[in-house]
Amino acid sequence: MNKEQLIEKVADKTGATKKSALEVVNMALDLIAAALRKGDKVTLVGFGTFLVRRRKAREGRNPQTGAKLKIPAKKVPAFTAGKDLKSAVK
Repeated sequence: MNKEQLIEKVADKTGATKKSALEVVNMALDLIAAALRKGDKVTLVGFGTFLVRRRKAREGRNPQTGAKLKIPAKKVPAFTAGKDLKSAVK
């Protein structure tokens, strides 16, 4: 399912227009992204937790030339599935 299909499903389930469903989905995603940007984690009980993890700096290699290169440390978004989501997928 892509974002457009999600918006259609939200509109169908709620009886709202696609335009208002688009606004709701975009707002939810924007709020999650804003919380992660601040370093907060977002927990949706039963569904899962969105959080930011730090990756250490490490050494890599260019696969074409074999030359060593430094990969800098960075922050990456992560998601941990909740109990209800895990059991729904089984």
